[in-house]
Amino acid sequence: MTNAVPTVAPGSFLTLHYRLAGPDGEDLVNTFNDKPATLSVGSGEMSPALELRLIGLAEGTRTTIALEPGEAFGPRNPEMIQKVAMSLLRELGDPDETWSVGDVVQFPTPDGQGGFAGVVREMDEGGEWALFDFNHPLAGQPVTFEVQLIGVL
Repeated sequence: MTNAVPTVAPGSFLTLHYRLAGPDGEDLVNTFNDKPATLSVGSGEMSPALELRLIGLAEGTRTTIALEPGEAFGPRNPEMIQKVAMSLLRELGDPDETWSVGDVVQFPTPDGQGGFAGVVREMDEGGEWALFDFNHPLAGQPVTFEVQLIGVL
């Protein structure tokens, strides 16, 4: 009787090293020089596109997965680019804060339990509004995911 090597399936708990790189090849996350990560397939910790690519891989596998533009973090959504009144920004945050194009600003969710971020893309010269992009920074971008499956439970 031989012991079959475990493979990734929905609901699997994974111990793995991984490296996520953006379109320029720069590391966004890299656990290879640190402690491995533990993730659960189907729990929302990874993008569904990535989980689909991992299903069926055997414990011990080391591979690189190229995800097409928009596959990992969704397509860029023009509706996620919004003008926000400066009065609202001051109400939600520090009234004396100043912002510049490129700044990342944290916003509370309507229920106050969480938050989300937007990047300042444009500022009104009159100081009435700022244009924010609430898309994930990698939305619509290709990414590379290198993975080494250490353990599959």
